[in-house]
Amino acid sequence: VMAASKPVEAPGGGGGTAGLSRWQLALVLGAPILLGAGAIYLWGRRAARRGKGASERKTPEGRASPGPGSEGGSGQPDGPGHEEMSPLGRAQAAKNKGNKYFKAGKYELAIQCYTEAISLCPPEKNLDLSTFYQNRAAAYEQLQKWTEVAQDCTKAVELNPKYVKALFRRAKAHEKLDNKKECLEDVTAVCILEAFQNQQSMLLADKVLKLLGKEKAKEKYKNREPLMPSPQFIKSYFSSFTDDIISQPLLKGEKSDEDKDKEGEASEVKENSGYLRAKQYMEEENYDKIISESTKEIEAKGKYMAEALLLRATFYLLIGNASAAKPDLDQVISMEDANVKLRANALIKRGSMYMQQQQPVLSTQDFNMAADIDPQNADVYHHRGQLKILLDQIEEAVEDFDECIRLRPNSALAQAQKCFALYRQAYTGSNALTVQAAMKGFEDVIKKFPKCAEGYALYAQALTDQQQFGKADEMYDKCIDLEPDNATTYVHKGLLQLQWKQDLDKGLELISKAIEIDNKCDFAYETMGTIEVQRGNLDKAIEMFNKAINLAKSEMEMAHLYSLCDAAYAQTEVAKKYGLKPPTL
Repeated sequence: VMAASKPVEAPGGGGGTAGLSRWQLALVLGAPILLGAGAIYLWGRRAARRGKGASERKTPEGRASPGPGSEGGSGQPDGPGHEEMSPLGRAQAAKNKGNKYFKAGKYELAIQCYTEAISLCPPEKNLDLSTFYQNRAAAYEQLQKWTEVAQDCTKAVELNPKYVKALFRRAKAHEKLDNKKECLEDVTAVCILEAFQNQQSMLLADKVLKLLGKEKAKEKYKNREPLMPSPQFIKSYFSSFTDDIISQPLLKGEKSDEDKDKEGEASEVKENSGYLRAKQYMEEENYDKIISESTKEIEAKGKYMAEALLLRATFYLLIGNASAAKPDLDQVISMEDANVKLRANALIKRGSMYMQQQQPVLSTQDFNMAADIDPQNADVYHHRGQLKILLDQIEEAVEDFDECIRLRPNSALAQAQKCFALYRQAYTGSNALTVQAAMKGFEDVIKKFPKCAEGYALYAQALTDQQQFGKADEMYDKCIDLEPDNATTYVHKGLLQLQWKQDLDKGLELISKAIEIDNKCDFAYETMGTIEVQRGNLDKAIEMFNKAINLAKSEMEMAHLYSLCDAAYAQTEVAKKYGLKPPTL
């Protein structure tokens, strides 16, 4: 199911019905959602929420450190009493003069004064000297001389290793010079030193992590080996469609009316039809052969060509090969004489693919076209409702779920997701009464549909938001009773143990169980990685993120995982360089 699992990972669905989308996961972890990948710094999540949004200080520093000698200098280095001044006093006076020029916007003159201060300052006065370098860097920054900014900040940091202002200025210079890795290291050190209190450094970290993630994912995704997901994932994906001819059991939707009087011929066709063989393999869960059998039907221009194109496209999407899926989907959509259910299903899948590629306008167009050509198709409204949740268009989502329920009153999934949409609306609007009403809605759904695992899973997420951890845990247990082979539920139950009892061991045990059930569950490896970050086991975290990267089903998913990995790597570098470690759980 699209939005209920990690919605952007599979074409219209997948990931195990009890899945969580990225934004829901951010909520579960209490991370600052607006920071996107910045929520990666999970250990800073509470501090980040209190973020002061400190404004950037453009002015140079007046004093390095209060103490003997740092008062010296009236700002007139060659005024009366100049001879009796100590070397440090003369250096301070030159710096003060530089500060005046700086404030007046005369940066070249300020640089001359700071250079004089550096040459006058006794070499053992580390803190004062570091300030002079940092001030000169600030003047170079105003002239956009980024290489000089980076060099002077490096001198300042060598003299005073935990000098936040110099580290942050150097991070910004590295950003301008396109040294992303160096920028990330500096800004990570700043985040840790500031205990995640400054919104500006958090935003720069977020920005550079996203850029690095995108760059690496683009390269890796191009050369990735297509990978068939687990059978459990595939079955869960197909279960999110009810009006889908290609996923119906063999021959149920296959015979069109004119075949009814040619029964003998139909069995013969089965022998030679690549599509019917592909359907047979699907029933046997022999998924690896489906693309090649569908291709035979397509090349022979067989009578099930439209079905074969849609089936092949679906499996291309499942193995993460969207560029191969698109022409097949395009062709089915343009076949005016094909069964309208096939065309609508192809539009849903192409629309979900566009959403995954962050093209919501194209996605919305496809869903609207599907509703136009097949207005009685419940799947269209179900999947479009999930798209609307992702686009934060909650009222429209609820309308779509209502239409799906009208067409298919026994659709437990749509009812559960409608409840979740109403809950999100109430929760974000901080309306206690509507939150209560939404929670009651969940109770009604699980009473009415006690066999729908998704109902319990979504209710558990809402209960977690409401800090009703014990009850949420019970709901996950109900999911596990109903779907013991759904790996994603174990991951959520594991995350809950962390939030509820800070029980890392129990959390990891549950997530290990998820991997035992489905060793291709990228969500489990990703979550394990974030837990290892919180435990301070950064090398182990990086190993987990890399496993998830190799299993990622889309470039977007991969970019997010690379951001996590780079964040962890930057922390290991900062720990080595400055002995700085974020607090661990």
